Amino acid sequence: MQQSTRFPPKTNLEQLLQSLVRRSTQPPHSGSLPLFIAGQHCGALFPPAVETLAKIPGVSLTATRADFGADQTPGVALNALLATIAHTLRQAGKTPGWRNELLDVLPNVAGGEPIAVIERGVMRPLGLITQAVHLSGWSEDGKLWVARRSLTKATDPGMWDTLVGGLVSAGEPAELALERESDEEAGLDPIDIQSRTPLRKIARMQRQIPEGYQCEEVLTCECVLTNGTIPKNRDGEVMEIDCFTPARIYEMLQAGDFTLEASIVLTEDLWRRAT
Repeated sequence: MQQSTRFPPKTNLEQLLQSLVRRSTQPPHSGSLPLFIAGQHCGALFPPAVETLAKIPGVSLTATRADFGADQTPGVALNALLATIAHTLRQAGKTPGWRNELLDVLPNVAGGEPIAVIERGVMRPLGLITQAVHLSGWSEDGKLWVARRSLTKATDPGMWDTLVGGLVSAGEPAELALERESDEEAGLDPIDIQSRTPLRKIARMQRQIPEGYQCEEVLTCECVLTNGTIPKNRDGEVMEIDCFTPARIYEMLQAGDFTLEASIVLTEDLWRRAT
């Protein structure tokens, strides 16, 4: 068997995957408050954000929980309150990575429907659930395309990542988000990834990060790109795209060259393909 198609032992990949999942499963920061929005448990309020929000009408803070819009229902008024909260946090310097992009606010229950929308830049300080879509892009000769994050990225600059990875926007189907991210990050049109597998959830990231708490549903799929398809970044958020053998990817995973989320996605993909 040629080096380009040789996979690490399946047991090694399983051990690595278990270790990565353990690293991605943490409680919120000490002192965080369970966050309820319109009466539904949605997140974990980061301690540095508590004092900033204390005097906003519609915000109730106690020693044991935080409530936003406790007497409201999903709709325009609730969205307006969340917009006020987001801009207050921004003015206080508590929202690194402000994007002028809205994401759905999801209750922390299985299969919960969106109850509001809020600026992407405050998802981590509020510990709200996000959904991320990823694409593992394989070459026809058994190598894996991966991307290196721009040095200007607010999170994990310069680290290696999956070929395509990004968050689902407010009201956006996950499949459409994948097509959008594939276009922006790798220059791939829908026809280039039409043979991909269905998106599936493989993990839930729950970890402490400097700006708050990451609580993220990780959805992924795989696709073999034809020999004439060369990924090329279009949005400036990727500094390099390259194609490596499974053995080389495994070495990079062991060395910690990939983001934690990408490490889980890629290790799971290698594990599924290994014999």
